[in-house]
This record gives sequence, structure tokens and C-alpha cells, in this order.
Amino acid sequence: MITFTAGAVVLDIEGTTGSAAHVREVLFPYARQRIADWFAVHRGTARHAELVRAAGAAEESDAVRILTEWADADVKAAPLKTVQALIWAAGYADGSLHGHVYEDVPGALAAWADAGIGRWVYSSGARPAQRDWFSHTAYGDLTRHLDGYFDLENTGPKQDPGSYHRIGGTLGVPAGQILFLSDAPAELAAAAEAGWQTVRVHRPEDPPVAEPGPHPTVQTLTEIQVVRP
Repeated sequence: MITFTAGAVVLDIEGTTGSAAHVREVLFPYARQRIADWFAVHRGTARHAELVRAAGAAEESDAVRILTEWADADVKAAPLKTVQALIWAAGYADGSLHGHVYEDVPGALAAWADAGIGRWVYSSGARPAQRDWFSHTAYGDLTRHLDGYFDLENTGPKQDPGSYHRIGGTLGVPAGQILFLSDAPAELAAAAEAGWQTVRVHRPEDPPVAEPGPHPTVQTLTEIQVVRP
């Protein structure tokens, strides 16, 4: 057990609280196959026009092509994340999709909530997609255990220390009292540069780590105890 003193915990999703394979093998293909259909169904709406412009296109067909190319390359671009979230929302609503969370996550979130620790999510997925992920899980609706969400559009890139400074300003918690959990070393490095405490989550099914790196590493969230300052 590793103990941290913190007023807020900020969590990544993919590879940290949920399976990266579920994102790559289920969610991404589901959205990619439906990009053209989404634009066709929403033709003439303000959201349609907004996303065409955001993709840097003049025509719907160009937007579909660009967004599909971004999806194939897993580009962390806000317009792609927005349309993915819209497509996934329909899938969650009709029961075609669910959000994957590891079995240790609900208990950890509940324990931190009981201890008065703030619980936030920071993911490249758009905020609506994050909420849908946690509200449609095998363990029920977990959004009651979360205080809010940060994404690329309202915060910035996850490898930029400035993004973590912005989150800290929003939370109103000193940088040294924020704990960030992620599976991505580059994200952890950016958070550490911003003065945050960091933990690398390396799930048992992940490939072995060649270099341990500077961040404490756990396999499950139950290995982390958080106490208020």
C-alpha cells in the first residue's frame, strides 16, 4: 500500500480505470464505421456545420474523409473526439455499448469519496464520452463518485504541463496536493513538471515495463491510500 496526502485525485481512463483494449477494439471501430452516417443524419443542423468547420473542411464529404483519417491514425483532435462522443452516446443509449472499468475502480472511488477526496477525470475523450463511459458500466452508474471531467477541448493536451496547471487552477487545490493516475509516462512527466504527485498504473495484462521510471507503480487502485492534508 502506498499512501499519499492529497485533496484531489485526477484519473486517466484508457489503461488506468478502464481497458485500453476495449477502447481500441470496441469503441474506436464502432465510431469509425458510423462517422459518415452521423453526418448524413444530422445534415442541416448547427452541430453538423460546426463539425465540418472544426475539421477544417468546406464540405461534408471532406469532413468525413478527414475525420476518418484521423480515426485511423488515432489523432487526439477535439473535433474527432466530439463526433466519437456523439456516436457513442447513441450506442450507450440503445445498449449497444458499455463503459469498461476494472473491478477495483468502484471501491476506490467510493473510498476516496468517503474520505472527502475530490475525484476528477482527465482524458483525451470528450467530456460527454467520459460521462457516458462511467454511467454505463457493469457496476452501475459510477458518475455519482466523480466530481467532474477535463478533456482536450477545455483543458489542452495531456503531455503539456500547462494543462495540469489549468486543472489545478480550476480545482483550487495546491499542485503538491493533487494526485494524478495514468498509464502513460509522458502524461505523468507533464503532471510532475506541474508539481503534481504521480502514480503509474500498470495493469497485469499490460506489456512488461522495460524501465521502472520515476513514478511509483501499482497494478490496481486498491494499492493506493489517499488521506486529506
